[in-house]
Amino acid sequence: MLLYIIFGLLIHFVFFASIFDIYFTSPLVHGMTPQFTPLPPPAKRLVLFVADGLRADKLYELDENGNSRAPFIRDIIMHEGSWGISHTRVPTESRPGHVALIAGFYEDVSAVAKGWKENPVEFDFLLNQTKYSWNWGSPDILAMFAKGIDTNGHAHRPSSREYLDNIKIVDIGLKEIESTLKDFYGNDGKTAYIFTSDHGMRDWGSHGAGHPSETNTPFVAWGAGIKYPQKVSAQKFDDTYLEEWKLENWKRHDVNQGILPVDILNTTDLFKAESMFTNAVQILEQFKVKMTQKKEATLSFLFTPFKPLPDSKQINILRQARSYIKQKKYDESVSLCKELINLALKGLSYYHTYDRFFLGFNVVLGFVGWTSYASLLIIKSHCNLTIGVSKEVKKPSYLLLCSFVALGLLVALFLLLQACPWSYYVYCLLPLPIWYAIVREFPVIQDFVTLLLTNPPKHFVGYLLLFILGIEVLVLSFFYRYMLTAGLIAFSGWPFITPLWTQAKSTSLSWIFFCLLLAVFPLMPVVGRKPDIFLVMGAGLLLLLLSVLVLTSVIRRKNGFLNEELVLYLLQMLSVVLSICVVYGTHNSLLKKQGLPLINQIASWIILASSLVIPLLSPPILFDRLFSILLSLMSTYLLLSTGYEALFPLVLSCLMFVWIYMEQETLQQSGVSCKQKLSTIQFACNTDLTQFQDFSLDDIRRAFFLVFFLVTAFFGTGNIASVNSFDLASVYCFLTVFSPYMMGALMMWKILIPFVFVMCAFEAVQLTTQLSSKSLFLMVIIVSDIMALHFFFLIKDYGSWLDIGTSISHYVIVMSMTIFVVFLNGLAQILTTKKLKLWGRSKSHLI
Repeated sequence: MLLYIIFGLLIHFVFFASIFDIYFTSPLVHGMTPQFTPLPPPAKRLVLFVADGLRADKLYELDENGNSRAPFIRDIIMHEGSWGISHTRVPTESRPGHVALIAGFYEDVSAVAKGWKENPVEFDFLLNQTKYSWNWGSPDILAMFAKGIDTNGHAHRPSSREYLDNIKIVDIGLKEIESTLKDFYGNDGKTAYIFTSDHGMRDWGSHGAGHPSETNTPFVAWGAGIKYPQKVSAQKFDDTYLEEWKLENWKRHDVNQGILPVDILNTTDLFKAESMFTNAVQILEQFKVKMTQKKEATLSFLFTPFKPLPDSKQINILRQARSYIKQKKYDESVSLCKELINLALKGLSYYHTYDRFFLGFNVVLGFVGWTSYASLLIIKSHCNLTIGVSKEVKKPSYLLLCSFVALGLLVALFLLLQACPWSYYVYCLLPLPIWYAIVREFPVIQDFVTLLLTNPPKHFVGYLLLFILGIEVLVLSFFYRYMLTAGLIAFSGWPFITPLWTQAKSTSLSWIFFCLLLAVFPLMPVVGRKPDIFLVMGAGLLLLLLSVLVLTSVIRRKNGFLNEELVLYLLQMLSVVLSICVVYGTHNSLLKKQGLPLINQIASWIILASSLVIPLLSPPILFDRLFSILLSLMSTYLLLSTGYEALFPLVLSCLMFVWIYMEQETLQQSGVSCKQKLSTIQFACNTDLTQFQDFSLDDIRRAFFLVFFLVTAFFGTGNIASVNSFDLASVYCFLTVFSPYMMGALMMWKILIPFVFVMCAFEAVQLTTQLSSKSLFLMVIIVSDIMALHFFFLIKDYGSWLDIGTSISHYVIVMSMTIFVVFLNGLAQILTTKKLKLWGRSKSHLI
């Protein structure tokens, strides 16, 4: 089993790494001949102002008195230059924004493997093409004029007085710098100015995703070569900003995707046509270099050129565009050059993705093979699924081995002739040993098919369709959280299709109630919610009420209640009360802008540190230990909550308790064992392997339930694919000074707490039903790999970085699910089986 796990991890690592060769290789092309416009530019110098974190709406809108917060910029819009909105892309961070501003392209998609602060490829940019450049601003990014706006946005949010007042300070600074430059150069009229921002900011002070408040940035240009303001009677845009900003009569020019904005240039038509012609020739150079590179690396009889743009068409378009310029038909020349640019860009994309189908086919072949092999291991290992399978297994044919070896040599030779990188050999050769292992088990497959045919076909088809439906619901839940609601509603009907409804009605009613209650959470908003401290306190009070009921029940259940156990329960309840007080006190203190009280901060860290220790002091009796884990972790979760999400782990935990009872009832009805009380079952460090039951269809359902509840823990109240989905206010009980690593660690622990509840509950399910851990591991692999295959085809390398990052995150989540389950299983075993003794000698816990 260990060898299988190691080999499985290696294969999954290869599958994960493959997306960066298939989808995320750098699109940048090197080795082109630089092109230049043969006419002198209208400006001798360019001054670029970048206001870090400035939202377009906050700059353009009027204040409560109807006055502009930036009167200097407002005066330029109305009397001197052109204005509009520039559109940045995800990640809406400082470095990617500056790359787009001064290098002319959005963040290289291959940089997803290294993050936004580092780019794995070299690229040319504006400052390299200038005689002299002077940069003033933040040293870690490059030129940055106004960093105070971003700082105040993070600390006080964009609607705060501090953020808005900083815009006024920036506006005054712009006016002073422009005046200084004009005096220095003697008002020669040869200076062009551009004022913009690298990214915007959400209402709660974060950025990085693709919301319009983050991607819409201001764009104001004036000076040499820029058109004066144009008055218009009407303008049409998808938004309603113009009327709000009182700028509906001043022509708005939006800038997007690096397209040359010729309509804002105050130059001759000849200059515009020549500039567009140069742009087209430069992009065509990239196309030619990319085509040559791919042609040289492909066997001649296999090479397929980009048919919409053959050499003859390139020559004809360039000749015709040059002819139009000579005939002074400048508009026709510009239009023709735009057509050539569009074709060349499509051709670049064609050659950039030339090998995608070939590599994708081999990876899919490996995916399908690995999932099939995992299924075969389950069939071979559990006799109740292989009744009738022949015990005599023939040795694999020597000819079969030679055939696969020969096929591997042919594939390697094919790749060698095309000078393919070493990673191609891995992707193409890896499926061969997997499929060899499958083919050699052909007798097992044959006997299993025979076994299936002995059963009614409608049963097999029904189970298969149900399994496929469940997988599709899980996949769709990554995009539409309300699919989890649909799944939980379907789960609530489980008792009605089994004898549970008639034989365990009270347990079934509890299952239905908590399934429907948990189904509400995926319908709630993910982000953008306002803090509701009363919901957090309400969750704490409900937990206290539940604790009192459980404590009363335990005292009645036991003839004598150990003093240390009573003290432990009371200590945990006191911890919940303290969490409620800290949350309330911190919230009020921050509202009054008095900061985080030191006593509250100390109390929060003590509760966090003790939350993983106190459960180990409780008796290892199943019910007692699980409830102790709930109390300790919920105390921490309350401190990390800002609203309705505080109720989520409480409801989830209640459902987990009911699930344990439901599985007990199911096992009893199947006649496997007698029902034991949860108050008499103890978690054991060493599990007796001889007690494991044979794998059955119920175990497939249990494994699916586990995966579904884990996905619910991911997306129940937030979206793990984007840290931007979690409000930084969640950590304000622990710290208020911006510390991305510490804040990120606290939010990750908040995310993990519901997972711990699920895995601890499943430890109890395994214990009460004697479910094999090996079988569970194999089933999780099969479910997660089928989901991963879905997400492999859904990965995006186009659109915003939010789309790209989300598609990668989904793939990574399901690919990591196996490793994640192993980690959570280990943590759950420690929390459920380990026992710390602080009160002298060991005492019996069963009375």
